[in-house]
Amino acid sequence: MKLHTREWGTGDRVAVLVHGIMSDHRTWRRVGPALADKGYRVIGVDLRGHGASGRGGYGPEIFADDLVDTLPRGAELAIGHSLGGMALALAVERLAPTRAVYSDPAWVLGAESSVDPAVFVEFRRATRTTIANLNPRWDEADVDVEVATLAAWDPDTALALSGANALDRTPAAPSVPSLVQVADPSFLISDELKGELERRGFEVRTVKGAGHTIHRDDFDAYMGSLEGWA
Repeated sequence: MKLHTREWGTGDRVAVLVHGIMSDHRTWRRVGPALADKGYRVIGVDLRGHGASGRGGYGPEIFADDLVDTLPRGAELAIGHSLGGMALALAVERLAPTRAVYSDPAWVLGAESSVDPAVFVEFRRATRTTIANLNPRWDEADVDVEVATLAAWDPDTALALSGANALDRTPAAPSVPSLVQVADPSFLISDELKGELERRGFEVRTVKGAGHTIHRDDFDAYMGSLEGWA
């Protein structure tokens, strides 16, 4: 499926952005322009079942295939957050970016310490007040974006990642130079997994005090953690 996209900038270098569950390209409202200011043409997608993209036939490999159908091969930088990090990892060999960044990626699902994606179905009915209370460090604009993206989201995407589909999809090794950004604390990347990822060849950087959506919880620290990668 060809996905809906939004672009920022007209630079010679290409960066691609892949959002997490319940979201869409609007989550990158500050990251897209910041990368454009660094000389990138930035392409943000709406994953299947999110934003203005099509619906139906959900699953990790399907999300990955859509990225390959939509995004240019050989981008200088590819960033995936949460579900986007899962999909990007499954597509990265085919997309062949120069560098990949996985922001608190949802690689380990179904483990005792991880979250069951089915719980996110309940968030569809979250009020603006609830979202603001759950995310006290977000700007007002980010709360507004979350309200809008929830309204445009198909909760069946979460169910497709639950139950028998909640697996450990941690990459055995990076196929391109790769950074993993980790929230503090992270409900997806344990300290043990951080060490294992480093042994597998990933660079791992923890953004102290930031929640799962690092780029909205602490934008300056998020951009700082990309030093040398973007």
